Amino acid sequence: MLEDIWIYLVLAVVVIGGGAVALFRGRGGKPRDLPPGSGASGGARSGTATLDTDTDAAAGPVAPPEADTDTTAQPTAVEPAEPEAPALEHPEPAAGRLVRLRERLARSGALGSTLLRLLSRGDISEADWEEIEETLLLADIGAGPTDELMQALRTRVKVLGTTDPEQVRDILREELLTLVDPGMDRRLAASPVVGDDGEPHPATILMVGVNGTGKTTTVGKLARLLVAEDRDVLLGAADTFRAAAADQLATWGERVGVPVVRSDRDGADPAAVAFDAVKAGREAGVDVVLIDTAGRLQNKAGLMDELGKIKRVVARQAPVAEVLLVLDATTGQNGMRQAQVFADVVDVTGIVLTKLDGTAKGGIVVAVQRELGVPVKFVGLGEGPDDLAPFDPKGFVDALVA
Repeated sequence: MLEDIWIYLVLAVVVIGGGAVALFRGRGGKPRDLPPGSGASGGARSGTATLDTDTDAAAGPVAPPEADTDTTAQPTAVEPAEPEAPALEHPEPAAGRLVRLRERLARSGALGSTLLRLLSRGDISEADWEEIEETLLLADIGAGPTDELMQALRTRVKVLGTTDPEQVRDILREELLTLVDPGMDRRLAASPVVGDDGEPHPATILMVGVNGTGKTTTVGKLARLLVAEDRDVLLGAADTFRAAAADQLATWGERVGVPVVRSDRDGADPAAVAFDAVKAGREAGVDVVLIDTAGRLQNKAGLMDELGKIKRVVARQAPVAEVLLVLDATTGQNGMRQAQVFADVVDVTGIVLTKLDGTAKGGIVVAVQRELGVPVKFVGLGEGPDDLAPFDPKGFVDALVA
């Protein structure tokens, strides 16, 4: 009986042990994967830092090491604010300029003051008349106009027999005004025109002159004057030989919101740049396209021929409304020779006299008009951006004899 009981106990132990092994191995007879950190084998080895599990269970799980965080405030990169576009300037209207320019002429009226002093003498001697003639010649009026003025003054002073300063001033004013010729058309062709193709074209103005006359500056000043008259203007930087010319013109344009067409490289074909400028002006529907050209020596045939080419190429896009010759008023008779050559090449339609800041050279107004048969349309008397004004014959003469 006891033997049977022992046999049953042994069988029960065997059965219970086998079930435990089967539970451990699972259905496939292989050990189960252990969850990480279970403590088996001291943790898995996978090449990365592992969590050390050989700790007292009562202490709880060990926290991973904290990252090296520096709590010191780090400077924050601040994006630079985009610069605000500069406010556009508002050029001075022509009316205000004329008043200011007349005042400047009057303050430097060497020509008028000298003539008035001599003509107001009680008895004008032959030596006085010679001094009057010399004064007129030094003022660059020219030999022919000087002879005309001398004869008129001699006759009128002798007939009237007056030495009254006011009467003498009136005589001088009338005779000088006759020489300056107020009847010449000094208007600038600055309105769009209809071309031979029946399409509207901007008024295209070609600016020419020799080196050193202030031509590019004059282009910028003329653009300001046109903007003051509510004209839409575009500038063409066809002076591709002087590195700073296009930049200089762009600066003038930016100040009053006028776009500039320029080449992306120095030494480009100026005729091509001028062509592109007029084309852009047509497409944009502007009123006026001002084209700055390189300063040229009037005795260099190749340069002058190239200027003629620019005009011909521009004419393919739009009729050339004006060719303005920029002259330095202080060059006197040398400026006259320059004017003659330019007029032969590009048919000058008007004169811009710069640096007319002393009336000792004011006589060139008379001389250049007589020689070329074209009017002085603008004069400049200072370095300011609005120191360019339409030429006013009466104001000019009044300033001389003020």
